[in-house]
Amino acid sequence: MAATLSRVVLASGNAGKLRELRALLEPTGIEVVAQGALGVGDAEEPHATFVENALAKARHASAATGLPAIADDSGVCVPALGGAPGVRSARFAADLDGAPRSDAANNARLVRELAPHADRSAYYYCALVLVRGADDPQPVIADGLWHGEIVASPRGEGGFGYDPHFLLPETGRTAAELDAATKNATSHRGLAMRELLSKLAHARLLPAGPVR
Repeated sequence: MAATLSRVVLASGNAGKLRELRALLEPTGIEVVAQGALGVGDAEEPHATFVENALAKARHASAATGLPAIADDSGVCVPALGGAPGVRSARFAADLDGAPRSDAANNARLVRELAPHADRSAYYYCALVLVRGADDPQPVIADGLWHGEIVASPRGEGGFGYDPHFLLPETGRTAAELDAATKNATSHRGLAMRELLSKLAHARLLPAGPVR
């Protein structure tokens, strides 16, 4: 195994993901650097699975910086739509009309396509990957699920992506109505990060005495 991690690059250009992942990693004592701060652009995401796309992004950032890299690939999956938007969540509307990526357009398409269906259930899925180097043969992989349902009218000013339409029935609030700490404690990304950190601790890759 490699030495204890001290600095990692976050392989994302998504401001919302960077904010959440940074907050989740902060207690570990690992220095976290966004790939954009190191002049690294976004990787291609050509794959049909979340984990393959996350791995591609992590390897891309690690190859460009020489640092260990963490990447996530995530999206909202709606059973009534055959699992869509799924891995195409960030490009859902753009896939239809070629327009630039837009949270508003993605949400509008999701609400429109789900309108005829009685089943409004949905879940967020996150695949999270860490590589110690670009050619790491043993990437550390974790994932998380967050169950909810889709509502037609957006609620809340927080979060990003599909959060204003993602209702959590047990709380009566959408993901966009949660404060950051609550969201990180319960979300797909938070669950995946806790699993990843547990695996890193087991492999003795975390700095001594991380805050849990």
